[in-house]
Amino acid sequence: MTSTILRSTTIAVLALAPFITGCATKKYVKATVTPIEQKVGELDGTTKTQAKSIEELERGVARADERAGGAQGKADAASEEAKLARKEAADGRSLAEQGLAKGDQLGKDMGSMNKTIQTRMENMQNFKLVNTDQVFFATGISELNKESMEMLDASVTKVNGLKNFVIELQGFTDNTGPKNLNLELSRKRADAVVRYLTGKHSIPLHRIFVAGFGPENQAADNKTRDGRKQNRRVEMKVFVSADHASAQVSSLTPSAN
Repeated sequence: MTSTILRSTTIAVLALAPFITGCATKKYVKATVTPIEQKVGELDGTTKTQAKSIEELERGVARADERAGGAQGKADAASEEAKLARKEAADGRSLAEQGLAKGDQLGKDMGSMNKTIQTRMENMQNFKLVNTDQVFFATGISELNKESMEMLDASVTKVNGLKNFVIELQGFTDNTGPKNLNLELSRKRADAVVRYLTGKHSIPLHRIFVAGFGPENQAADNKTRDGRKQNRRVEMKVFVSADHASAQVSSLTPSAN
């Protein structure tokens, strides 16, 4: 009985053995493979992450290379600009030095010119008398007679050779008649000379200065006929600026008629 039971049990065990063994193997494989698959999955994730990091790093390197190339180009351009700036600065300095030299010379020339102009202006304001003539009038008359015109013609001949001259005309009368009428008459006599000089001899009016003094500044005694004749006059005085006078005075000797 016991043998039969043992034998039956053995047979059952042997019959179930393949199934038991198969189950154990699957559990072993599952227990072994699953962690490996997990490791492989983790490794694959890590590999992808690393690949992405490497890709980003490569892009960063490319950008860095691009920036470096741009920086080098900018550095080269800056270097050329610096060279050009140094050259322009040198040229500018040279021009400035030349300008300063010319400025100094111009300043000296201007100083000399200003001195010359100042001297000339002072001389022009300092006129020298070079000739005096007189024309005479009949009592109460302001028109020129033939003798007066001939005298003025002779005076103008002298004036034509002068430079920077001015003419001063002073009209006078004797003391016959009211003073106010004599003052007006003296002006008319001077105006008659002006008209003759400008009309016949084309002497510029801006060179002529006119004044009427009436019976003042008597040249002779009004008590005599001859004295009154000497007082009915227009004095024509010619002046030349000092910067021309020295060269022209020798050709003219002031005369008093």
